[in-house]
Amino acid sequence: AGEVALRVLPGGGPANTAVALARLGTHARFLGRLSGDVFGALFREHLSASGVDLSAAVAAEEPSTLAVASLDAHGQAAYTFYAGGTADWQWTSHELELSRLGQAGCLHTGSLALVRDPGRAAVEELVKAAAARATISIDPNVRPTLAARSDYQVTRWCEWADILKLSDDDLEFLLPGVPVERACDTWHAAGARLIVITKGAAGALISLDGARATVPAPSVRVVDTVGAGDSFTAGLLHDLETKGLLGGRLDGLDLAAAVQAAEFAARVSAMTCAVAGADPPWASQLAEPAPRL
Repeated sequence: AGEVALRVLPGGGPANTAVALARLGTHARFLGRLSGDVFGALFREHLSASGVDLSAAVAAEEPSTLAVASLDAHGQAAYTFYAGGTADWQWTSHELELSRLGQAGCLHTGSLALVRDPGRAAVEELVKAAAARATISIDPNVRPTLAARSDYQVTRWCEWADILKLSDDDLEFLLPGVPVERACDTWHAAGARLIVITKGAAGALISLDGARATVPAPSVRVVDTVGAGDSFTAGLLHDLETKGLLGGRLDGLDLAAAVQAAEFAARVSAMTCAVAGADPPWASQLAEPAPRL
């Protein structure tokens, strides 16, 4: 009989971003519901070892969500999710009180947290409340097998999001056939100031209030793409934070600074692609040459 060998690697959208931020040197507090099962313990250790602040995390009774990633010949991942009744989505309003954010100047969310019932409403309420004093960053990170296009209310989210980051695959799912410029203009009009669309090896498009630029992707030998987008987001937010640009509506941000942040983000993402799983680089590794083709 055939066998399938599975390697367990902790990860998941916003958690990957928190790990990457902490490793880069930006204080990251993770608001998540962490299961008490063996996977939850592994997850907690992974976050803690990377320097992520878990003081606001919630101990959950439910089991962990499992995502099984299969890789094609180019390291591109396809996912199968085991997510019914799992810990991540069972948020209640009292578990997401604004005080859990502490003094955070930026709140990043997205992926399944904003589309999975029953917790999505509680997450939205927290984000809308936080927008009064923090920069809001959203990555839809679409998962077509778990949510429908109509679940991703991106235009409405832009009413309170300052930064919208998504991949070209996300864009094609959300707005099939719509030119990228028109999509950006739609979301700018809805309220998002900075929109970044990543395009894998083709780099990224940056759009700030409609002014646009492109950033190339470093050439690396790709092991897999797991966590690449999440690491890009972390690089972007880290660079903006070090320049003192987070904490409000990005009032001090110009296109040149946005491009510089995206260039840094592309380097962080490329280094994540060069290793297995969502294993983003530490700040010390950024001084080393990236693994090249």
